[in-house]
Amino acid sequence: MIKSMDHLVLTTRDLEKCVAFYTGVLGMQLENYGAGRIALRFGDQKFNVHPPGFDASIKARHPTPGSLDLCFLADCPLEDVIARLSQHGIAIEEGPSVRTGARFAIRSVYVRDPDDNLVEISVPVA
Repeated sequence: MIKSMDHLVLTTRDLEKCVAFYTGVLGMQLENYGAGRIALRFGDQKFNVHPPGFDASIKARHPTPGSLDLCFLADCPLEDVIARLSQHGIAIEEGPSVRTGARFAIRSVYVRDPDDNLVEISVPVA
């Protein structure tokens, strides 16, 4: 019944820091849509962003900044990811380490975004 994921909603306590991390560090594209709404696009997916004070008509029961645990597949070698994180002063919390992904084994590093969400960035194990 389910084919793929379309989007997730990212609740943030600081819109400016959130956008800077996901666009500046991770290279996502900022997208404006609807009446003053924003999203962060990557590939065929996106995060809709709910900044402080935003009241969506329908939402999670308890939307909370810092409650996500995300895993992304990188489009470059993990060493390049590590170098880019270092350039932006982003501390690696764990890794590189081998994990089990949805489709194959992955090699990952873990960082935190400005809202303390856990962000895993991975590449397939060769």
